[in-house]
Parts: sequence; structure tokens; C-alpha cells
Amino acid sequence: MPHDTELIVTIAAGLGLALILGLVAVRLRLPPLVGYLLAGLAVGPYSPGFVADPALAQQLAEIGVILLMFGVGIHFSVGDLLAVRRIALPGAAVQITLATVLGAVVSHFLGWTWGEGIVFGLCLSVASTVVLLRSLEDRGLLDSADGRIAVGWLIVEDLATVLVLVLLPALALTLGGHAPPEETGVAAATRSVPAAIGITLAKVTAFVALMFVVGRRAVPWLLERVARIGSRELFTLSVLAVALGIAVGASTLFDVSFALGAFFAGMVVNGSDLSHEAAADALPMQDAFSVLFFVAVGMLFDPMILVREPVEVLAVVLIVMVGKSIGAFAIVLLFRRPVSTALTISASLAQIGEFSFILAALGVSLGLLPPEGQSLIVAGALLSISLNPLAFAAAARLSRWVNGRPGLLAKLERPGSALHEPDPALGDARLTSHAIIVGYGRVGGTIGESLTRRGVPFVVVEQSIEIFDRLRERGIPAIYGNASRMAVLEAARPERAQLILVTTPDPFQARAVVELARKVNPGIASVVRTHSREEREYLEKKVGTTAVLAEQELATAMARHALEICAPRGAMVPA
Repeated sequence: MPHDTELIVTIAAGLGLALILGLVAVRLRLPPLVGYLLAGLAVGPYSPGFVADPALAQQLAEIGVILLMFGVGIHFSVGDLLAVRRIALPGAAVQITLATVLGAVVSHFLGWTWGEGIVFGLCLSVASTVVLLRSLEDRGLLDSADGRIAVGWLIVEDLATVLVLVLLPALALTLGGHAPPEETGVAAATRSVPAAIGITLAKVTAFVALMFVVGRRAVPWLLERVARIGSRELFTLSVLAVALGIAVGASTLFDVSFALGAFFAGMVVNGSDLSHEAAADALPMQDAFSVLFFVAVGMLFDPMILVREPVEVLAVVLIVMVGKSIGAFAIVLLFRRPVSTALTISASLAQIGEFSFILAALGVSLGLLPPEGQSLIVAGALLSISLNPLAFAAAARLSRWVNGRPGLLAKLERPGSALHEPDPALGDARLTSHAIIVGYGRVGGTIGESLTRRGVPFVVVEQSIEIFDRLRERGIPAIYGNASRMAVLEAARPERAQLILVTTPDPFQARAVVELARKVNPGIASVVRTHSREEREYLEKKVGTTAVLAEQELATAMARHALEICAPRGAMVPA
């Protein structure tokens, strides 16, 4: 094959097979990404027939990671990142430590050195950016409080991995490996670990400062000037140039990963009024190249390792999907977050990906990871990515099961006294005949604003500590915790309330909340939110509550407006 066609053939073969096998996967009721991974296996070196260029595939996959992180940065403000720092920073640190220890212990039983085990464990500790974001997007969780925690947690993991990538060459001799090829003799022996840490932190700090001092002014200014020209092509080109240019510049000048560079590029674009248009322009390229990421992962997989080392592969999968998940679940609960949040974070981190491959390749080059360790990591990545949708499904089912058992929920969720202490405003006599709003997101917030305009008193029960803090700052009476726990619901004075509105979309939690409220106040009215006709019928028949189907109400409102515009004059428009 002529050399100058390898890129075209790699893209065509990867996307074509991904389309075919993705459709097959969907027909078999499997996630489409399973088809993408199998497409990579089909064009990889471990299957007969055509073999795509793996180096080109990896570079194309890196573009997908850049565009994906750029899109996340556009929607993820500095305030969002700082809001989750209290759980994301210590949580990621503890989870990385736990996964590293588990990996080191398992590798020790395989006869590896402790240095090799530490590198192996670090490779298993870092979740895939692409997989996490695609999973959250598919489930509509990316903009939720749980989604922001998961993304913040992953950003901390990425920062920690960047630090490890810089420090590992300096620590190679200490851990039992050898110095990098470009450093021998005195240069290798005199590398200072504290100096390496200091240089790395200085570079990252300089890059972040440059982004927020210069970038947040220059990038929005550039986009606005290009938009005024009126050329859609130039605007799209400017968006891609900003994303790729800052990512490459961050890597070249500051030794920051492409992914983190692109993330901060998106954050500075977020300061522009054109951020939504920029995100829309980057989305098609983002989707196409993220598919190539999964194809590239599939190309690395040698299926014979499942035959040669099945026990070792199983151990890796258990560490990634069980060990990390249990650790993350416990950590989130220790930080007094709801069980639903703990389960979402656990499912989000139950996989490994691109950073694991980069770290494994460096470990092999430094003699800190045997080649079989790299094969096990790729096998673990492929299997955990394929099984990750099942982890989310299991987390959702388990969340509904736990929420339906208040006794078990009370044992798992233990809010701190400072957070769970009833708001002094709740003792105000004006809260007689008030409403209780469970969940103060977009739906609950809109309801609260309407009640405020009409002078109707209400109390909020909220599971997100960030929203809870904002409510107290605004002087809105609020209780932190899960309303399906009697101790939490009692603090909202249901015995004196007229109405309880449950805006969370979980029908099992809604049922538990309504039933608890009726135990205290049998005459209390209730309205719950639902997302399907089956859930609405279940809630209305089994619980006897008013259930509002979000899509139906939206369709009714849009139809009413359409009839007001299009109906013949004089015709009656239904209310």
C-alpha cells in the first residue's frame, strides 16, 4: 500500500467497521461501543486480514480525547470545579492509593517486583475520560450534581497521572528499573525527585495562570471577532484551532497532557457568549474521533491472553470493576453523600482507558512493567469498557432497591450533625400549611420560584450539598439529606404541610417519600415527577399520587402554542 494513503485507509476502515459492528451490537441490545471495540480487533494485528496502522489510530484517538475534553470544559465552569473539590480531591487520592495497593499485591503473587507492582496498580487506578463522559452523556447525567463530581474526580486523577508520568523517570532506578534512554550515567543519577516535583507543579501553575489571565480574555475576543465576519466555516475553524492549538501548546511548552490542555481551553471559551455555538460546532468532530478512540483500544487487544492467562485477566477486571467501585462507594459515603451519588461515582470509575495505556508504555520502556503486564492492562481496559454500561445499570437498580428500604438507607447514609441540623427558619410559624419540595434542581427550582411569587411558604429537602449551601445563603428553608429517610423528612414538618412535591425522577424513591409523608400526615396531597407512562400508571395506581409525565406536559404546552398560531381564527383552542 502506498505510504500516503495509510491515514485515509485507517480512518475509512475504522469508521466503516465501527458503523457495521455498532449497528449489530445495538440490534443485539448491547452498547454500540462494544461494536467499536470489536471493529478495532478486526483491523488490529491480532486478527487475520487487513491491519490498520496502530500509530495513526492512536493519534486519531488522541484528537477525539482533545475534542471531548474541550466540550466538557465549555460546560464545566471554574465554580463547578471548585464546588466539588472537597470530595473530588481527597476521594481521587484515596481511590488511586487503594487501586495501586490492590494492583501491587496481585502482581506480587505473580512474582513481580514491588516496583513493577506499583506501576501496574497505578495503571489500574485511572479511569478513561472518553468512556466516563460518553456514559454520563448517554444517561443525561453530565450536567447533574453527580456528573460534576465524577468529572471533577476524573480531572484530579488526570492531574495526578500527569505528575506520575513526569516523576516516574526520576524514580525508575529507585523502583528497580533503568533510566530513560536519553539519560545515562551522571544525568540519570543526579535527577532530583523534589526538583522534578517542583518543576512539574511550576509548569502546571504557569499554564493555568496563563489560561485564566490571558486565555479567558484573548479566546472569547477572538471568537467574537470571527463571528462578526459572518462566515460559519471560519468560526468552526477558529473553534477547532483553539481546542487543538491550546492542547498541543500545553503539551509542548508546559508538559501538560493534551486532555487537560483541551479541558482548560474549553473553560476559557466558556467565558464567551458564543460558547454554545462553539460546543455545537465541535460536536460532530468530537463524536467521530471518539469512535476512533474505541477502535484504537480494540486494536491493542490480543484475545489469546484470555486463554493464556485467564486468572490474571479476571483479577485485573475485579480490581478495576469491583475493588475500585467498592472503594469509591465507601469514600463517597464517608463524605456524607447520598447512596445514589456513591453508586453513580462507583459505576463511573469502574473502567480504565487512555492514561492507563500511556503509563503502561512508559513503564515498559523504563523496565518497570513486564510486557505481559501491558497485555493484562489492555485486556482489563477492553473488558471493563465493554461491561461499564452494565455497571451503570446495576448501580441504578441497586439505588432503587436501597431507596425502597428506609432502614438500610438510614444505616448507609449518615449525614453530619452540622449539615443535618434543621434550618432555624423552619421553626417560623409561617410554615404552617406549607409545601415540601424534594429536590431543587431545574424542576424544583422553577416550582420554588413560582411559589415564592405567589407568597406560598415552602421547605426544600435536597441531597446535593452544593445546592443546599446555596439555598441557605439565599435564606430559603432547606434540609440536607434523603427525603426517603424519616429522620430527614420529619425535619421538614410534614405534619403541618399541605403538599409534598417530589421532583426527583426515581419512581421508587418517590413512592417511599410519599408513603413516609402520609404516615405522619394522612391528608397531605402529593405530586411526583415521572418519565414514562408505565411509571406514571404505577405511581397513580399503587401509590395514589398525582404523577406528571414530563414529556407529555411539554408536548401539551407546545401543541397549545402551535394551535394558538396555526388554528383558524375564531376556533376554540383547548386549554
